[in-house]
Amino acid sequence: MKVEIYTDGAARGNPDGPGGYGAVILYRAPDGTLHKREYSQGYIKTTNNRMELMAAIAALEALIRPCEVDLYSDSSYLVNAFNQHWIESWQKKGWKRGKNEPVKNKDLWLRLLEAKKIHHVSWHWVKGHNGHPLNERCDELATAAADGGNLISDEGLE
Repeated sequence: MKVEIYTDGAARGNPDGPGGYGAVILYRAPDGTLHKREYSQGYIKTTNNRMELMAAIAALEALIRPCEVDLYSDSSYLVNAFNQHWIESWQKKGWKRGKNEPVKNKDLWLRLLEAKKIHHVSWHWVKGHNGHPLNERCDELATAAADGGNLISDEGLE
């Protein structure tokens, strides 16, 4: 099954402010109808990079069966980790980067690698807030959930 995922973190680099993450999953059912699932995580204090990783993980882990996934994110860090083979380099260096600095968020990178074993994922960078409607929708969703502390879920994947 072919799936498109759009993610956004809403931490905005402020550890004292509200934060959350959002994801939109688009997929076509066997009968040809297009379905959308959108959800977000409520208030959470963490870094923006960690928020972006969690958004991608949450969306990939929500998929019930193996899928061919196009994942769109406004996080160049997340997308480049796979497209520029940064993550392979980190693994070869024992999860170190640069001048022997430990890679941050190793726990989340490992979860993403587990998801990649199940799904074929193509990573795409969407320049943040350039008017792309799903990127903007993810941002609205994540921010609303952070403000309200709610988990928003529309449709489950069949």
